[in-house]
Amino acid sequence: MHPNTEDRMSSSPFSQADLDRITATVKEAESKTSGEIVPYFVDQSDDYRVASWRGGVTAGATAMLLSLLVHTVVNIWFAYSMFELSATIAVGFGLGVFLVRIIHSFRRFFAGPSLMEHRVSQRASLAFLSEEVFNTRERTGILIFLSFFERKVVVLGDAGINAKARPEDWEGIVRTIVQSMRDGKPADGLVEAIRQCGTLLQKHGIQRRDDDLDELSDNLRIGR
Repeated sequence: MHPNTEDRMSSSPFSQADLDRITATVKEAESKTSGEIVPYFVDQSDDYRVASWRGGVTAGATAMLLSLLVHTVVNIWFAYSMFELSATIAVGFGLGVFLVRIIHSFRRFFAGPSLMEHRVSQRASLAFLSEEVFNTRERTGILIFLSFFERKVVVLGDAGINAKARPEDWEGIVRTIVQSMRDGKPADGLVEAIRQCGTLLQKHGIQRRDDDLDELSDNLRIGR
């Protein structure tokens, strides 16, 4: 068995009871199949610094335009200097950066769905490699990757699974976890998804062998 190679994060939404329940569910699902199920959680897949810059530029430009509009309407250009305009833009920029950093909905908006999708996909691929999900005798490992900030889930099956399962087989599993994250109950969704993975493995004839070994840890990995 491979030990958990990632440190747990203080921001993890999982209690010790949740972690124990997830581990027990993985054990139960794997007891009926030769597949290996690897649950993996990260608080976010990227820091999205570009979102802060986008928010800052947007807020700075908005502050500048509003300031110019006000001075145009009241016709007091004679009292308005470039220093004041620059200060207005700087304050707006700083406020925009600050708000994007502390308000998750703002950060998601300025990061954009395409960038978040890309970053989550990259992070899931790294997790697949770092946890050696590929390193099973029959190439029957499954990674269930949750990225909490983005509210996105990626399910990656190894070659032995993908030869039998179809991409749409994972869609219901992904929806289960995504909805649970939106409801603030990621542990419940993950437990149900693990059960669904076990059922799917059995459905596609990936049966447990008499000499089957538990090749990968059953614990939830919590990455940085």
